[in-house]
Amino acid sequence: MNKKKILIVDDEPNIVMSLEYTFKKNDFEVFIARDGGEAIEILKSQIPDVVLLDIMMPNVDGYQTLKYIRSNVDTKDIKVVFLTAKNKTSDIQKGVSMGVDKYLTKPFSIKKIMAEINELIAQK
Repeated sequence: MNKKKILIVDDEPNIVMSLEYTFKKNDFEVFIARDGGEAIEILKSQIPDVVLLDIMMPNVDGYQTLKYIRSNVDTKDIKVVFLTAKNKTSDIQKGVSMGVDKYLTKPFSIKKIMAEINELIAQK
């Protein structure tokens, strides 16, 4: 069976390190991007099962990245999870209206994230 692939897009090194460690430990192939621009470059050559995406990042933010993913024929069906500190109802509604599959807020539980990601992959 092929390894599940996840792209983690976040500009906070501590968050990236803990997520990367957890997903690798759970037999995922992990790709890392520090902003949306890096994520888009990775997506030109890799199609992950899930993109775990922060919203507030320098250069290209999560909203712009999600817009790219949903508008590109090769990436439009990738499951996308926002993982963000933006926790207002209006933020969540914006993410959902743009086509995000799950909206999780920081601070977060690694166990909850693993459960949500595995549930999304099982739906594929």
